[in-house]
Amino acid sequence: MREIIHFIGGKAMDHGSRQGDVFDPNTGAVQAKVQFGMAATVDAAVEAAAAAFPEWSATNPQRRARVMFAFKALVEKNMDELALMLSKEHGKVIADSKGDIQRGLDVIEFACGVPHLLKGEYTEGAGPGIDIYSMKQALGVCAGITPFNFPAMIPMWMFGVAIACGNTFVLKPSERDPSVPVRLAELMLEAGAPPGVLNVVHGDKEVVDAILTHPEIKAVSFVGSSDIAQYVYTTGGAHGKRVQAMGGAKNHGIIMPDADFDQVTKDLVGSAFGSAGERCMALPVAVAVGKGTAEQLIERLLPEIERIRVGISTDPDSVYGPVVNAAHKARVENYIDMGVKEGAKLVVDGRGFKLQGYEDGFFIGPTLFDHVKPTMKSYQEEIFGPVLQIVRAESLEDAIELPTKHQYGNGVAIFTRNGRTAREFASRVNVGMVGINVPIPVPVAYHTFGGWKRSAFGDVNQHGPEGVRFWTKIKTVTARWPEGDVGDQSFVIPTMR
Repeated sequence: MREIIHFIGGKAMDHGSRQGDVFDPNTGAVQAKVQFGMAATVDAAVEAAAAAFPEWSATNPQRRARVMFAFKALVEKNMDELALMLSKEHGKVIADSKGDIQRGLDVIEFACGVPHLLKGEYTEGAGPGIDIYSMKQALGVCAGITPFNFPAMIPMWMFGVAIACGNTFVLKPSERDPSVPVRLAELMLEAGAPPGVLNVVHGDKEVVDAILTHPEIKAVSFVGSSDIAQYVYTTGGAHGKRVQAMGGAKNHGIIMPDADFDQVTKDLVGSAFGSAGERCMALPVAVAVGKGTAEQLIERLLPEIERIRVGISTDPDSVYGPVVNAAHKARVENYIDMGVKEGAKLVVDGRGFKLQGYEDGFFIGPTLFDHVKPTMKSYQEEIFGPVLQIVRAESLEDAIELPTKHQYGNGVAIFTRNGRTAREFASRVNVGMVGINVPIPVPVAYHTFGGWKRSAFGDVNQHGPEGVRFWTKIKTVTARWPEGDVGDQSFVIPTMR
């Protein structure tokens, strides 16, 4: 059986005795074993990264940018291979896998502009003969801990900017679909990054804790559930690290009575059920505002849901494939059970879905609930599956209150033709990313990604200018070049007068 091992110092490394199963979500069978590292494995990766740091950080930004350009070209050249590899381990369809890779490449493309991004500030004549300037410098060895749902995009969001800024990197990907991150590290080496610049270590909590407590790791980026994000943030911070930790989500789509319902229907189906709902920016809650809006919405949704083809991830006609493993399938179906017990109306039931010829695959059919209440646990928590919940609201005020008071604050969308309504909503809602007639408001790479409340821990967001700020430190230099005798020593605090 295929074994997936670590990639440290520019080569595959066998390190650790424990293993985890990597499933084929389409069949339910184990397709590979992934080797779990230990604290000593992290030590080896950090040692390789630390050895590579002096040369890499001293490489001028333009040359680092050329490596990023070459990496981008290699990923594009290998797109089909990477997408197939991703789909076979994750379960998302090929088109989604290519989108996963492309959104990561968008950040790599942004990172290719690192010579401009690292420019500091300069003030000439801040005082008599005194100039002041700042420099953005690399932190050192950095790390990323990434989730299963975007095994290409999120690693590239992290290491792309970090490496371009002159850092070296240790990546701990999800053990559920670990092959693509290893392949990306191989391509980074092929692109011209020295051995040790990008390392990949597999494992579970033992490896995570070793990263969070390692004295040589300066910064950690994390994406995953909110409870673990909070743990990563507090543990990493307690050990002197800069930490950004992105958590869970429960994104709302506010449907106003004046919305374009044809567009809304397509947007909801795509954003709620695409990639089997395994997206932190999915839209699993539709808030129908005003009398008759929910009925109109359901009437349009039902035929669209009926047309959804659930199939294996390599079938080009599949809208979405299986969820990642049996445990996650059981988790999602338990939330559907919970919604029924709590009194929500189950309009479409996706439990027990079986695909002919793939009866042991981890498939869940599209599920639709109506009359969901904010007091229900199934509403308050993240389901992370192909489940759409409809909540009814009487007014815009009620609709704003729902995402504003929810524990998560990742993304939100409003669907309306009224500019004033949209403007008021965007200004007042207590959520980090807002879409106006856009169901999945993930910002482009040269802006920044990040939620609020329990969706994000830390002060600095991912990618864009915020990413550069997270992966660098500022050094400010005050310079004077005196002529002749410098005079007596002064014990007065200097001023610019």
